[in-house]
Amino acid sequence: MSLAEITQRIHRAEELAGRDIGSTRLIAVSKVQPDERVEAVLEQGHRLFGENKVQEAAGKWPGFRQRFDDVKVHLLGPLQTNKARQAMQLFEAIHSLDRPKLATTLARLAQELGKCPDLFIQVNTGEEPQKAGVLPSGADEFIAECRGLDLPVVGLMCIPPVDEEPALHFALLAKIAKRNDLAGLSMGMSDDFERAVALGATHVRVGSAIFGARDYG
Repeated sequence: MSLAEITQRIHRAEELAGRDIGSTRLIAVSKVQPDERVEAVLEQGHRLFGENKVQEAAGKWPGFRQRFDDVKVHLLGPLQTNKARQAMQLFEAIHSLDRPKLATTLARLAQELGKCPDLFIQVNTGEEPQKAGVLPSGADEFIAECRGLDLPVVGLMCIPPVDEEPALHFALLAKIAKRNDLAGLSMGMSDDFERAVALGATHVRVGSAIFGARDYG
């Protein structure tokens, strides 16, 4: 599927939901994709990308930024505290703020560096033990804690369980965001982004549908 087709489907979903066309931002998830595929998407004019690992992004994006200076890269995967400084210098946004220790580390570095990427708090909407994210029951408290640290929390992120209807999780995330006056909703991937748009997603994360299947070999 082409980038243009994905964009067209997002716009159609916005239209059906009565939303402004273009109110959902498409994050092209470029993790584990060869440089030539990423470059092809850049050449088409797309400028918002997502990576899962700090080290991979550090090896990939400085070179591309020299040629495409308006590109923005968001961290979507889990962030270890010992990589936080590097992440804050590499990314325009971090979608995986999920625990108090990381929040205090980011707050300290923000004071030191004088800047901080936009932050999305990851909510484990399915309460899956193997998955990162604050539990829904603790989300309000953690949002307040992060705001108390003067962190620029702009929204929430979730990854629904693979065997459950994602719309239920998108609706839960939207409900938590609304009661906490957070505008950003990072939700929806290649298989379900239209349902996410219908429920208010501001950022959808689409990888394989744009770039093709990943080769993890």
